[in-house]
Amino acid sequence: MDNNYATSNAPMNEPPPREPRGGKRLPFSGWWPVGFGAFAGLLLRLVYMGLPGEPYSAMLGSFIMGSPILVGAVTVYLAELEERRTWGYYFVAPVVATVLYIVGTLALMIEGWICAIVIIPLFALLGGLSGLAMGAVCRMTKWPRQNVVTCVALLPLLGGAFEHRVPNADRVRTQTRELIVAAPPDAVWRELVDTRDIRPGELESAWLYRIGVPLPSEGAGEFRDGEHLRHITMGRGVHFDQVAVDWEENHRVSWRYRFSADSFPPGALDDHVRIGGQYFDVVGSSFELTAEGAGTRVTTNMSYRVSTHFNWYAGPVADLLVGDFLENLLGFYGQRAATSQEDTSS
Repeated sequence: MDNNYATSNAPMNEPPPREPRGGKRLPFSGWWPVGFGAFAGLLLRLVYMGLPGEPYSAMLGSFIMGSPILVGAVTVYLAELEERRTWGYYFVAPVVATVLYIVGTLALMIEGWICAIVIIPLFALLGGLSGLAMGAVCRMTKWPRQNVVTCVALLPLLGGAFEHRVPNADRVRTQTRELIVAAPPDAVWRELVDTRDIRPGELESAWLYRIGVPLPSEGAGEFRDGEHLRHITMGRGVHFDQVAVDWEENHRVSWRYRFSADSFPPGALDDHVRIGGQYFDVVGSSFELTAEGAGTRVTTNMSYRVSTHFNWYAGPVADLLVGDFLENLLGFYGQRAATSQEDTSS
């Protein structure tokens, strides 16, 4: 009687936790969930093919946050169906899956190198944390929960349909850098307002150019129709003008930027980071020259706009890249001015 009672009241809806499987396996056979996790992210990216400002744009927070979270959840869920995994696996496997997913977008030419390199740290971190969370759910419930993965997949799909109606937050920042140059102000000024024959080795160390922004070839100066101009020419057919809004020869100049319809040919830059686009723009830049002994203190600043639903990440990344760019730019002008001064003296 007691045995029958105990049997009838035993829990029947909760299977025992799965322990690691013993025996030999083929190399890497335990990592198949990583491939499926990467594939899940790639499928979501194919959904998010909307244009800027439209539903399912890849710059929506629903995708930026939801995509790596989905990759991490799917990876760990599928792994737990096979056997209990370690906490290290919960984090590392989703990170690997996320990297493979980004590589897949590059291979299919869905994404460009600039966006891929900029976003990979955030994606990897979110994917790893999502994997840890999914692993904790599996351990607490004693079994992988499909409904959790379903909810994780539905959230970015629902968000992508409506989030575009929420205006982007504009974040305008200014980076300032300065350098003492071994040349007088007039020598520096000549290089600032009319820059010719820029060689790749002179600027390519800046991170902006390392991650795929085309290198400039010249900034040809011209005075036309009452305006001091610099015609900027870069690789891949990129071109635009800088227009002086403040001009004091040998002392300071401030530029605003003028773009035309063909300033950025298709494929020249990732649409997500195109200057003057919905998500990023350069407001203006300036240089100020102050004589210091036989040299010149050159101070430059650049103001730029970042407009996304995840400015908490995009803003600091822009700060880092713009600041590094200005440091390299000052080094470029300083080296050119010092070299031209030496040539003049000799």
